[in-house]
Amino acid sequence: MSTRKSSIFYGVLIAFSSLVVGMVIASRLDLTPSSLALTLSVPATNSAPLSGPIDATTFRTIAHDAGPSVVSIITTMTRDASDLQGLGDLFNQLLPQGRGRGQAPPQQDRRVRGAGSGFIIDKAGFILTNNHVVEDATSIEVRLSSMKDEEMYGLSAKVVGRDELSDTALIQLTEMPKTELVPAKFGDSAQMAPGDWVMAIGNPFALSNSVTVGVVSAVGRQTPVSGGRTEDFIQTDAAINHGNSGGPLLNIRGEVIGINTMIVTDADGGGNVGVGFAVPINTVRDLLPQLKTGKVVRGRIGVSIGREPISEDYAKDLGLPGPGGAEVRTVESGGPADKGGVHIGDVVIEVNGKTVRDNNDLVSLIAGTKPGTTIPIKVIRQKKPVTLNVTVAELNLAQEQARQASDSEEVTPRAPKPVDTAFGMSIRPLTNQERRQLQVPNGQGGALVSELTQFGPAANSGVSQGDVVLSVQGTPVHSVEEIQELLDKVPAGGTARVVLWHFARGSGQEVYVPIRRR
Repeated sequence: MSTRKSSIFYGVLIAFSSLVVGMVIASRLDLTPSSLALTLSVPATNSAPLSGPIDATTFRTIAHDAGPSVVSIITTMTRDASDLQGLGDLFNQLLPQGRGRGQAPPQQDRRVRGAGSGFIIDKAGFILTNNHVVEDATSIEVRLSSMKDEEMYGLSAKVVGRDELSDTALIQLTEMPKTELVPAKFGDSAQMAPGDWVMAIGNPFALSNSVTVGVVSAVGRQTPVSGGRTEDFIQTDAAINHGNSGGPLLNIRGEVIGINTMIVTDADGGGNVGVGFAVPINTVRDLLPQLKTGKVVRGRIGVSIGREPISEDYAKDLGLPGPGGAEVRTVESGGPADKGGVHIGDVVIEVNGKTVRDNNDLVSLIAGTKPGTTIPIKVIRQKKPVTLNVTVAELNLAQEQARQASDSEEVTPRAPKPVDTAFGMSIRPLTNQERRQLQVPNGQGGALVSELTQFGPAANSGVSQGDVVLSVQGTPVHSVEEIQELLDKVPAGGTARVVLWHFARGSGQEVYVPIRRR
C-alpha cells in the first residue's frame, strides 16, 4: 500500500471530530501512458429501476457473478529512508507471515510492495482502479480470482491513464491469462439512495476477493479532494479497509455503482469504522474516453466560490428568486473570469445555457467545458442579471495547488485599539505603513481585521486576521466608524456582504465574503 497517501484527510470531518479521514491505502505508479492499438469498450449502463425481493441467495449470487471481474493489484515502488521511518507496522500488516514481519524499514532506499483492488471492464485487459493505487509504482502485478494460491506471481500490467481529482486510473494487462476475462457490469449510480443495499469486493489486508455488505449511507457527499475543490462521493457502511482501494461497490444486481476510494478511521489509523466513500461510477464512465488517451483535461475560469449553499433568506438579499447559484468570492487577476468581466460578489446562475443549482454545479460545468471554448455566463450583480462571455482555460492542478498554498500564508500586522463587532471579528484603523506593506489600493480600505473569535461568524466565513475591509453591503468604507454603522444595520440572522483585501506572499487580492449575523 502507499505510505505517502495513507491519509488524505487530517482535519475534522463535520460531525466526526474524533475521526481522521484517510485514503484507503494501496500502491502507486507513474509510468508514461502509451498508446494502445486495442479499442476500449465501455460497459453499457443499466438504468432499469432497482426492484425485486432480497432472499437468502441474493448476496451469494452477487459474489459468485461479480467476483471473477474483481482483481487484486500488487505494486512495487521505491521509497527512501525518510519516507519509511516509523512505518514498519504498516508494512507488517501487508506482508504475509514469515516474509519480513517484525523488521523495521532499513536506513536506505528500498523497494516496497503495496496492495489494492480493481475490476475488469474489457476483455482486452482494461482494468479500473484508484489513482493512488498505481501512482508512483515501478511495476504492477494483477491477480485474478481464478488464479490459484500456489501461483506466486500475477499478470503484469501498465498504466494507460490517471486522474488525480477523481482518484481514478485505467490500467491494462500486458500479459494475458489463458482463460477469457470477465468484464464487470455497470449500474447507474444516479439511481442510488440512502438505504439501498450494496456489496464491496476487494483485497483488504491482502485477503483477495473479500466480500462485505452494507447500505448506502448518503449520496452526493461533497468531500475535499484538492485544495478548495470537492467531488461527490457515495457514502456506505459496507466494511472497507486498507487494500479495498479501487475495488467495486455493487448494487443488488451485481453492477458496479462506485469505486471504493476512502475510509474514515479511528485516531490510530485502524480499519473500518462504518464510514467509507466511493467515487460514483457515472463520474468514472464519463472520464473513460479521456483516461484511454492518457490524460484528463478540465476547464477553469479562475474564481473561487462560497463554501456553503445560498439559503433562501440570503437569496432574497442577493436579489435571487430562490436558493441556488454559486457566489464568487475571489477572481484571479488576469485570469479567464477577470478578462471576461466577472466581479467578486457576482452570483453565477447559468453557464452556457445550463442552470447552476449550487457551487458544485458551477465547478462541474466549467470543468467539463473544453479549454479554449468561449461560453456565456449569466450572473446576478447588484440584484440585476448580467451576461458575460468567458473563455475557459485548461486546469493545471499543480499550479492551482501551489497558488493555494501561497495564498494560505497571511500577513498579520499589529496595532492597538481594536473595536469589536457583532460578527466575531475586531477591527482597527489601518496605518499608512501597513497600507504600504499590504499594498492596499489607493483610496480604499476602512479598517484592518485584528482579531477573530474562534468558530465565530467571520472566521467560519473565511475572514483572516490581517484582512482589510474595503466595502460593506456594496458601499466603500474608509473608517472603522463607517464599517460599524453598516454592520450594525444588519439584523440578527441577516447577512453582511463584505469585500476584503487579502494579502499573501507579496501580492494582494480582493475577496468577497458574506457573513451571517447570529
